[in-house]
Amino acid sequence: MLPKPTADIAPNTFEFEVLPLVKPTGFREYDARWWFNGIGHTKAPELNLTGVQALGLGMATLFHELGVDPRVVTGHDYRSISQPIKHALTLGLVQGGCHVLDVGLALSPMVYWGQFELNAACCAMVTASHNENGWTGVKMGANRPLTFGPEEMGRLKEIVLEGAFEERPHGRHERVDGLRDRYIASTAQGVSIKRPLKVVTACGNGTAGAFAPEALRSMGVEVIEMDCNLDMTFPKYNPNPEDSEMLHAMAAAIKAHGADIALGFDGDGDRCGVVDNLGEEIFADKIGLMLARDLSREYSNAKFVVDVKSTGLFKTDPVLQENGASVDYFKTGHSYIKRRTTELDALAGFEKSGHFFFRPPIGLGYDDGLIAAKAILEMLDRNPGKTMADLKNELGEAYTSLTMSPHCDDEIKYEVIDRMVTEYQGLEGQKILGRKVVEVNTVNGARVTLEDGSWLLVRASSNKPELVVVVESMLSNADMRALFREEVKPRLGKHPEVGAYNQEI
Repeated sequence: MLPKPTADIAPNTFEFEVLPLVKPTGFREYDARWWFNGIGHTKAPELNLTGVQALGLGMATLFHELGVDPRVVTGHDYRSISQPIKHALTLGLVQGGCHVLDVGLALSPMVYWGQFELNAACCAMVTASHNENGWTGVKMGANRPLTFGPEEMGRLKEIVLEGAFEERPHGRHERVDGLRDRYIASTAQGVSIKRPLKVVTACGNGTAGAFAPEALRSMGVEVIEMDCNLDMTFPKYNPNPEDSEMLHAMAAAIKAHGADIALGFDGDGDRCGVVDNLGEEIFADKIGLMLARDLSREYSNAKFVVDVKSTGLFKTDPVLQENGASVDYFKTGHSYIKRRTTELDALAGFEKSGHFFFRPPIGLGYDDGLIAAKAILEMLDRNPGKTMADLKNELGEAYTSLTMSPHCDDEIKYEVIDRMVTEYQGLEGQKILGRKVVEVNTVNGARVTLEDGSWLLVRASSNKPELVVVVESMLSNADMRALFREEVKPRLGKHPEVGAYNQEI
């Protein structure tokens, strides 16, 4: 039996080789993330391979505790550390009596799809998504199409850190070949884009490069590949379609090739970012609103779920109102929106970070960047006389910032947010930049709405040692910048635990 994990072992020692290292902060709200490559870096490792084995055994223990069939689909993203980490995780899962179905190099949504295709209740995808090299993590679930939420993650953390493992017999590992081709075919099934479209496909040298170009070509569009060759060093930038560096590169490619749209995918392929035909970035919540408007014409009285970082235009959109659509604002996080979309039997859910959740008949309920791309291309196909810029311009006016991420240590970030929530609750009825605070939504940090519909959000990141800040003005870009510079930034500065944030917006 594995010994009880510890949170502090010096690297490059005998103990580091044989004892499990698992830092408690790696257990996030709905998945797990640890800094793994500590040797040679100033940042100490938070996990070792024996700790990964302990994590796998803990997951197996929890799967049995939940009473599900312990068939587990597992895969890994394209990082130097991901395959050995998956092997260590598999060792623990097998030790705990699981039947592991190893699909190899994969996107997270391919693993989720594999649960349906291979009739497996559980999944365990080794990925750090868009985090920098050196990070690792696991996205996991035991009730397709859902992934773990805080309750399951809390119990897993308890099992692992207390060493409350239960070994079981009959565990085994099975290699599953050919699932990639079947998954790609499934994303394009029934899709035939008739409108000629030239699509820049940006993958940031991440795992999606082995999937997205082929999938989009199968949908009937011309593909211009951009950084689709796999390179685990990420030579240009992390594959993150919410990051300005990747978006700016996509915009340059649009202009260079005269393309109709650029679609960008993150490191594990569950998110999709968009740049329009004019080279303008369209934030994912605005893409969600465009899709909701389009789909509400196809499906009357449709329900949609959006996260609290999303634009306030969902509340006032005349097309959604005319078509009887309803919109529910919920807590940010792919696990939360996925669960909420399922609970409400919604047609789709949209998260500002670029996670899109389509339920039948469009998708199976989980977040998949390729299914999102399909929905966007079909929207363009249904509007043959309009460009992406035209569809965007049909939305109401709102000026939204990038998602900003000032550093704040995992151990203190939630306490800092609790303090800021209290501060903002105390401002209800008072004025910010001349406008009264009319609502402070605390479902996820503080979303502070002003009387003209402008708003700001401050919350803790669920998967990194950071806070998350978004501001939106209904007046102008200048007002949006003023809301950040004159309200949010000074308030963040009052908390010494929050790192300096110097990016201009």
